[in-house]
Amino acid sequence: MQREQVPATFFLTVLNGKIHEKTYLCNNHPILFVMNDINWSDLSFGYIPTDYNVRCYFRNGAWGELEISTSENITMHMAATCLHYGQESFEGLKAFRGPDDKIRIFRLDENAKRMQDSAAAIMMQQFPTDRFAEAVVKAVELNKRFVPPFESGASLYIRPLLIGTGPKVGVSPSDEYLFIIFVTPVGPYFKGGFKPAKMVIMREFDRAAPQGTGNIKVGGNYAASLYSGDIAHKKGYASVLYLDSKEKKYIDECGAANFFMIKNNTYVTPDSKSVLPSITNKSLIQIAKDMGMKVERRPVLLDELESFEEVGACGTAAVITPIGCVDDADTGKSYVFSKDGEPGPTCLKLYNALRAIQYGEAPDPYGWTTVL
Repeated sequence: MQREQVPATFFLTVLNGKIHEKTYLCNNHPILFVMNDINWSDLSFGYIPTDYNVRCYFRNGAWGELEISTSENITMHMAATCLHYGQESFEGLKAFRGPDDKIRIFRLDENAKRMQDSAAAIMMQQFPTDRFAEAVVKAVELNKRFVPPFESGASLYIRPLLIGTGPKVGVSPSDEYLFIIFVTPVGPYFKGGFKPAKMVIMREFDRAAPQGTGNIKVGGNYAASLYSGDIAHKKGYASVLYLDSKEKKYIDECGAANFFMIKNNTYVTPDSKSVLPSITNKSLIQIAKDMGMKVERRPVLLDELESFEEVGACGTAAVITPIGCVDDADTGKSYVFSKDGEPGPTCLKLYNALRAIQYGEAPDPYGWTTVL
């Protein structure tokens, strides 16, 4: 699908309840764009334009009303604090279409709370939890034709964004903010989907510093991972597995996902102040407990890695990505967890259990899903 970005008014042509085409009126001249069908089963984890986004502004000491926009652009002052001093936070959650054709949004309350924690940490105005939920539901409902069909392997990715928009030259918090939610249909985060991926340890790079911003979801953490991530990708790896930045002895997390390990019916995940509190990881911990597994959240030495039976990465984008091999670029050592190229049995069991709840194929005893 392609969208021409023009400053124009548009009109929709609706056929059988679906938008078939858009007619833009630009300088009083009509321009027609036909909406092509999406190949749902072949989606990558990328951006596809949708119909609407939802916005809310904080001005004069108060949040305004939710606004619906068709523009993919935002306008701000050139001295906005998000541009100069990193006052920016974002979230990521998903909506799934189930076999009953109902749409389920996964754990939006937890995303609301995490964004509030991030905002507080960098002195941004917190967006209220109830308004967050209202905005997420509205954004999904307005774009529900973009929620991929059941069994396509795709989902609707929801991206809330909070930025400081007020102009400041001195280093200080903004007094104006923009909260915005856009959505886009996505496929698997890693190209292989639910197949074991290869990761690499490179000690010359850190994702985040101790006592820094590693435990909140701000863009700077991801900017810090781009260079090392690019090196890893060029060498054929899905991601970098970062060690603690102080001693390089403990496992932290991957560039865009938490890390977990399985051994002796125990689910182990690193306890580190530099690790983002993953909502997917939190969910897997609960599921693992209910499956009768032991759970340990503790510091994990790199020296322990070879003793684990299975390892994986988890997060909203990837859900679970089994890891088949971790190469240590400095020592030349390889940790192999999948010799046949298939996921381990525990990773598969956890993945299927979580996905069944997300899609409504299994009961949701935890109240994690919001059903539209």
